[in-house]
This record gives sequence, C-alpha cells and structure tokens, in this order.
Amino acid sequence: MKVKELTNWLDGRYPADMAEHWDNVGLLVGDDEAEVHHVLLALDLTEKTLDEAISAGADMIITHHPMIFEGQKKINNHSFTGRRILKLIRNRIQYYAMHTNYDVLGMAELSADYLKECGEFVKEALALNDVRIYGDPDTMVEKAAICTGSGKSMISDVLAKGADVYVTGDIDHHTGIDAVASGLPIIDAGHYGTEYIFMKAMRKILEEKYPSLQITCAKVKSPYMIL
Repeated sequence: MKVKELTNWLDGRYPADMAEHWDNVGLLVGDDEAEVHHVLLALDLTEKTLDEAISAGADMIITHHPMIFEGQKKINNHSFTGRRILKLIRNRIQYYAMHTNYDVLGMAELSADYLKECGEFVKEALALNDVRIYGDPDTMVEKAAICTGSGKSMISDVLAKGADVYVTGDIDHHTGIDAVASGLPIIDAGHYGTEYIFMKAMRKILEEKYPSLQITCAKVKSPYMIL
C-alpha cells in the first residue's frame, strides 16, 4: 500500500481544517508515493520512539503530537528536530501527525469512554501512577467535563456548562485554586495520562480498515517518575 492511500483516508476521517490554526498536522516528513507495510503509533516522536521504530522495522510513524511545530530554516544535526528528520530520511521512515484535529474528532470522546467517576477511578481507569485533585474529594459528581492534554484554557467553557468536575492535564497551581474558588473541582491526570490512549485507539481503527497492515504501538512509559 502506498503512503498516500493511508494518509488520504486519515485526512478524510480527521480533516486538517479541524485542527487549531497554530497546529501542524498531516504528512510532516516523507514521500506519499512510498510503500508502507508497518506503522508504529506513538504519542510523541522522541529519540527512543524513533529507535524503537527502526528496531521494529517500521516504515511509517504516526504520532498524536507533531514533532515539527514551527518553520524550519535549517535541517541539520545541530538541533533535536533536525537530527530526527535526518534519521527519518536515512531510514526511509514516513512521518505523519494528527493532533488537534484528532482531539476534536476522537480524543475527547475516547477519553470519556475511559473516565466515568473521580479521583481513584480516573487513576485506575487510565492506569496512572498519580492524579492531582484540586478541591474537595468528597464532592458529589453527576456531570463531568473532559479535555485531554492541556485544558486550562477551557475552564470558562466548563463552568458555563455547569460541570461538577473537570478532568484534564497541565493545570498549574494558580489555575487550580482559582477554578476551585469558582466552584469547579479539577482532576489533573496529566498531559501524557489523558492522551497515551491515542495509540490503542488508532491501532484498532487501522487494523479494522487495513487488516494486512502491520501496526505496532510504542512502549507506554510516562515521561516522568514519582519519587
């Protein structure tokens, strides 16, 4: 199968015009005329993820977070991004990202399938080491709002919808206490914690659509540790 067959289908299901204006989605590195047989799915394209793809023999990587956000005036080995782009090209690996377009058309609903109650349940449902709770943990919850990734910019919308709790990631100290003062408890499950489920979901979708395509998920490992 050619890369363009897969990317055209993905572009149709998760259109780029649904992404935020600042985002960068689609085929970021590669040749859409190349053949693809083995896709590796990951949340981020890190050095370890790239090495994992090479070791697995993958010829395409699909991530949620784009490795390239800004214009690149130079592509060389002097920057993290440049080195990864060169490594992708040397190993003939095509690279595609689907970020806020997937957030809008898949991620939030997907996360809602995993989260139903609060605190301990969120931690257990997403298999996390920890969650942060802002507010009274004994608050009764009937209506929850969910925003995967970094969701502090959506707090005013959550308040307007009358949610009893907000599950998201990347909440800083002041945002947390201000939300509680406004009557909104928050469960911060972390940016990684609310979005690594992208890999399992996309594997299921791709396997159903392209049964002959080999799909591998990058190892699930939190980018931080709790001491």
